[in-house]
Amino acid sequence: METLSRNVVHFVRLLRGAGLGMSPAQAVDAIDALRFIDLRRRDDVRATLACLLVHASDERDIFDAAFDLFWRDPDWEGKLRALLLPKVESGAPPPKRNNRLADALAARSEAKRPPASEAEPEQTHARMSFSAQERLSHRDFDTLTADEWRALRHRIRAHRVPLATEPTRRLKAASRGTHADLRASARQAVRAGGDWTAWKYRAVVERRPPLVLLLDISGSMSAYSRAVLYFCHALLQSRERLQVFLFGTRLTNATRALRERDPDVAITTLGEQVADWSGGTRIGAALAEFNRRWARRVLAGRATVLLVTDGLDHEAIDVLDAEMARLRRFAHRLVWLNPLLRYTGFTPRARGVRAILPHVDAMLAAHNLDSLAAVGRELTALSARGARTHGEHTRWN
Repeated sequence: METLSRNVVHFVRLLRGAGLGMSPAQAVDAIDALRFIDLRRRDDVRATLACLLVHASDERDIFDAAFDLFWRDPDWEGKLRALLLPKVESGAPPPKRNNRLADALAARSEAKRPPASEAEPEQTHARMSFSAQERLSHRDFDTLTADEWRALRHRIRAHRVPLATEPTRRLKAASRGTHADLRASARQAVRAGGDWTAWKYRAVVERRPPLVLLLDISGSMSAYSRAVLYFCHALLQSRERLQVFLFGTRLTNATRALRERDPDVAITTLGEQVADWSGGTRIGAALAEFNRRWARRVLAGRATVLLVTDGLDHEAIDVLDAEMARLRRFAHRLVWLNPLLRYTGFTPRARGVRAILPHVDAMLAAHNLDSLAAVGRELTALSARGARTHGEHTRWN
């Protein structure tokens, strides 16, 4: 049992290095749980460890890959190192490697290396730190390693989007302004014995318009939706009027869960609550439910809608077209964030993309950190320009 306990600890360390939220207490729980099952039944061991160590649906692939390599083959380290090397087979594309699992092994290998001289690592670290920060801004979310994921979360968490405010019809008291408040000035003059030299003014109240985000969490959008959720969490900390809805095969209101101050806790909780995470997609049906249940409540007051999806929906295209037209009538502005714009030669050939495109005010990329920063700039620009006709403001980034 001592050997098994040591192996469980190593396995938990490997998962933590791959980006899963592991703690020593979970390793202890896993060791205790294994005492009550038949260790000769591999499926029981897998199910027990998964029950205690997997907290979100998108973590299961990492867990399964680590479990198969760690517990099946004595040369598991050699198999994991193979993930670091691209393999090209004749007539077939190379298999998609698991960057997070491969980096976890790379970190273990680095820890075993003898330390180098004291002067050289400092200079190398300074140069690599700057280049890594620069490279991270351009890296596609779907290709990030475990360390880059952690760095990305910290950068998004510290980021604040300076969204523009818009004037309203309301006025407030002000020391100076263009609107003279005759009633307040008269009251002051009476109190001052008829002195009308000091005037009272009123200024226009400005506030940020409502922002509603509709986020596709289907399998093809898994990496991008998680990054956008961190972006939304940062946005929610700096503005009050934000509503977030997730959709795959059904619609889920995620606003309350994202109000948790810790973004890791908030997004982990969402992964546990949302049943269709990383599943299929039914964009038209999800938009129909939003238009029927939520649109009149959350799209009042010149609201801007951010639709985050790749548009790869091939069923009920007529429903998708009709619901997009209805959503456009409800929203003041409709901005589409499409990860497919990462491809230079992207053209709207898919039926779902062609159904969505005519109804949006702008289409922006949403595949890396730079593209998310551009979203804030575009929202500010749209606020300044105001609403325009649909055909003139479709953008390609």
